[in-house]
Amino acid sequence: MEPLLIHKILNLFIPPIIFIILCIITPPYYLFKLLNSILIKPLFFVENMAGKVVLVTGASSGIGEQLVYEYARRKALLVIVARRTNLLEEVAKKAREFGSPDVLVVCADVTKVDDCERFIEETINYFGRLDHLVNNAGITSVCPFKEVKNILNFAPIMDVNFWGSVYPTHFAIPHLQKSKGRIVVIASVNGWLPAPRLTFYAASPRRQSGLILNLGVTQWSSKAALINFYDTLRVELQPDGVKITIASPGVTDSEMSQGKTLSKEGVMQVDKDLMDGMIETFLLGMPVISSKLCAKTIVNGACRGERSITEPAYFGAFYLVEVFCPEMYHWIFTWIDSRKPVIKNHSNNITSTAVIEQS
Repeated sequence: MEPLLIHKILNLFIPPIIFIILCIITPPYYLFKLLNSILIKPLFFVENMAGKVVLVTGASSGIGEQLVYEYARRKALLVIVARRTNLLEEVAKKAREFGSPDVLVVCADVTKVDDCERFIEETINYFGRLDHLVNNAGITSVCPFKEVKNILNFAPIMDVNFWGSVYPTHFAIPHLQKSKGRIVVIASVNGWLPAPRLTFYAASPRRQSGLILNLGVTQWSSKAALINFYDTLRVELQPDGVKITIASPGVTDSEMSQGKTLSKEGVMQVDKDLMDGMIETFLLGMPVISSKLCAKTIVNGACRGERSITEPAYFGAFYLVEVFCPEMYHWIFTWIDSRKPVIKNHSNNITSTAVIEQS
């Protein structure tokens, strides 16, 4: 039989067969997931983090800082990594007050392979093991792709958001295999669905659930790459006992939501008025998420062994619109994108910095 004919036959029969199978197995599958999430895992499968070693990148502020405190409350031994040593020392002091027996501070740049290898080695040399690797470091931008003059200005987005997670993961895997540990990846709901001005940040893999916020071209692709990479890696590492949790928060109260972005000229800037206008326009009145609540949800989910975490959970409903009514979804966001953000005092509230910080 000719290959072309085989493909035509498969095109004819495979879709309805899959549809029928899904109709049969989906209700009991999601019922089991609900019961497992509410009753079974909270009672029998919560990981005790006391005395275990947790490494958090991007730990100097935002979600990363709050993740450190959540693990500290669970008596975990901590390694906190970022570029701003002064802020890390403050975070370490608070982490000890929250209950962490010991905190190792490491100043490093996650975009540099040597730095990533170094802080993994320092962790093992100091504590002798690694149980949770939390890849959190990230930056963002607010810029329509058509306004980009030099595409190389946006390389740091992928360097931090994607490679800044892949590098430490590479060096941590042998140690996580020994401890049967876990990789926790802080992605974003922006990594799921297509949206205007988020070309680089998303490159949507069309999976899971989420709501899109128009926060800049580069962050979009990097987060989708992150999700797809770790979804694939999960399959590879499962036989070795290494687990992966992918967390996808919405817009959280952090330095990013306060206006810290990479400009189209490739310079880090703090433009709170611009970000306030973007959030007001594209979040449609929904509140920004508390980074403390977000971190608590992520750590709770990771300790229960969740594969994926969305915070807030209601963001998942928006994915249904894109799946079942994609034209409507795209029309809605085309209309939203046509609205111009209301930016007050824009020229009076911009601070530029020469260094790209990883929050």
